[in-house]
Amino acid sequence: MRQPHGERELTAVSVDGTRIHVEVHGDDGRPAVVLAHGWTCSIRFWAAQLADLAADHRVIVYDQRGHGRTPPPAGHSAGYSTDALADDLEAVLAATLEPGERAVLAGHSMGGMTLMAAARRPVFREHAAAVLLCSTGSSRLIQEALVVPMRPGRTRTRISRHILGARAPLGPVTPLSKRILRYGTMGPGAAPDRVAECARIVHACPRPVRVAWSHVLGALDLDAEVRELRVPAVVVVGRDDRLTPPVQARALAAALPDRAGLIELTGVGHMTPVEAPEAVTGAIRSLVGTYLDVESAESAKSIGGAKSVMGAKEDAA
Repeated sequence: MRQPHGERELTAVSVDGTRIHVEVHGDDGRPAVVLAHGWTCSIRFWAAQLADLAADHRVIVYDQRGHGRTPPPAGHSAGYSTDALADDLEAVLAATLEPGERAVLAGHSMGGMTLMAAARRPVFREHAAAVLLCSTGSSRLIQEALVVPMRPGRTRTRISRHILGARAPLGPVTPLSKRILRYGTMGPGAAPDRVAECARIVHACPRPVRVAWSHVLGALDLDAEVRELRVPAVVVVGRDDRLTPPVQARALAAALPDRAGLIELTGVGHMTPVEAPEAVTGAIRSLVGTYLDVESAESAKSIGGAKSVMGAKEDAA
């Protein structure tokens, strides 16, 4: 049994046997929040949200396959797919939530795509009360990316695909690599310490994993799954996001069956949870307050009503 205010680690086993590293922060009995990070990132990417939310929530974070402390899938390319991402999320939810327990789920970039990919899954539908889709898109990622400063078209798409799928090692974090990362993934006003932290996280991703997932993202098409995401959903995007620009967020928000909001952050790039932690954390808290607290109140009212009926029966007896 985990101690109050503690933190525990566990392993969730996915369908194909991949062992997913999971951490649970905060007290049992608190509202549950599940955080899914993006491509080339890890649990560390959610440091600001963990520091804030774990004080009064139970925060569940995990390393996507091949990232952080979760090993890559063994020996077959099928282990890199949006179906595999959905399998992993279902394994995490089943391992950390009680039957019927609901949570707010937040995903950044590939983490948001994970939530979309799981939209039809029974375990997802059992546990998802609301979702935050942060700096993400459902299709045409390469075609819409603004990393290459050219007009849209085949040439820009070809160059973008080459850059995002590059097999070259990232190497150590240097002043030059931080400038490149900042240009591609962050807004012009990103603080140097936040740029450095993102660089350390991204450079820690193994090259084969980075390349394998780039191929999945390059062919992404989750438009049909978005239409099945039948829980309240808020979309967050930085207006200076070059990887999943605002046009992606607006199309995503327009396609959602139950859109709860679209938040566009001025001066912010793709790394919204790190660049604008207060806004992202605030959006999560708002979803918890609106959807989980309402469920808790209704549950309490139902229990109270049942007790009243039982008391009346006892008095009558």
